[in-house]
Amino acid sequence: MREIVTLACTECKRRNYTTTKNKRTTPDRLEFKKYCRFCQRHTPHREIK
Repeated sequence: MREIVTLACTECKRRNYTTTKNKRTTPDRLEFKKYCRFCQRHTPHREIK
């Protein structure tokens, strides 16, 4: 039931992280504040298609 999704930095648009989510219980897009090694700071990372 869980599917793998990719998280991309909202500032530099690079795909840095992958995670899993249950699409039945969480239909909207995930967003986490994570470290971006390209921006060299913590930035919001949002789920992409």
